[in-house]
Amino acid sequence: MTDARGDGRLLIALDVDGTLIHEDESVSERVVEAVARVRDAGHEVMLATGRSWETAHPIHERFGLRSDFVVCANGALTMRRDDTVDGGYRREFIETFDPTEVLETIRPHLPRGSFMVEDPTGFRRYTEGMSDWELVNAEQVTFEELTRHPATRVVVVSPQHDEEQFLSIVDRMGLHKVSYAIGWTAWLDIAPEGVNKATALERVRHALDIPRANLVAVGDGRNDLDMLQWAGAEGLSAAMGQAPDEVKAVATRSVGTVLDDGLAEVLEGLHATL
Repeated sequence: MTDARGDGRLLIALDVDGTLIHEDESVSERVVEAVARVRDAGHEVMLATGRSWETAHPIHERFGLRSDFVVCANGALTMRRDDTVDGGYRREFIETFDPTEVLETIRPHLPRGSFMVEDPTGFRRYTEGMSDWELVNAEQVTFEELTRHPATRVVVVSPQHDEEQFLSIVDRMGLHKVSYAIGWTAWLDIAPEGVNKATALERVRHALDIPRANLVAVGDGRNDLDMLQWAGAEGLSAAMGQAPDEVKAVATRSVGTVLDDGLAEVLEGLHATL
């Protein structure tokens, strides 16, 4: 594979959970090696995740990435590499919103739901029952306390509903002035209006001056819909095998599941053709 630091350099945006790593956070050696090959060839391989920087950073390091940017919080936070600061990255661009209206809209529909609000510093405030989420740099608070801080992200979990019931409830909520994606099970991920992985990645693409035809994106969730459409318009987008049908429908191709190393399938294909 030839060096890509020129017109052939790709911007390769990778979702984390269900794409790079398994549900138990284990990783496939095949995927690690495939990522390393395209990274070492000079392509810009970066994370585009719903995770906070604090929870994305260990994955970033685990794969040996040194990308100029990292997109977190579904596009509400973009980190930029800066070797002069602790951890090597600084908060470059942050989108926030007042979560009061959306929280007060959702709560009557999901009175037994659990809520989490992530602020611009990455600190998380959550209500009782949010036990399955990464809660480092976080504290449990009352529901009312959640409305007192600007948010980059709001997460709502309602485990007593199955996916179909939850989709129906969300449809009836009539959420406005925010962007949202529905997770694999009954959880809702909410970002500022008009903000998603694609909006952040387009800013990155422009900063790096990478042509639209040189875009590659891989993901598996509904929060990847915009990213896959964005990359696939002129470049390549791949939906993991376990992705919902609506996610597969917007991608330019579908690959194997995370357990079948679907991401490696994409990256090895790039290696073979470049």
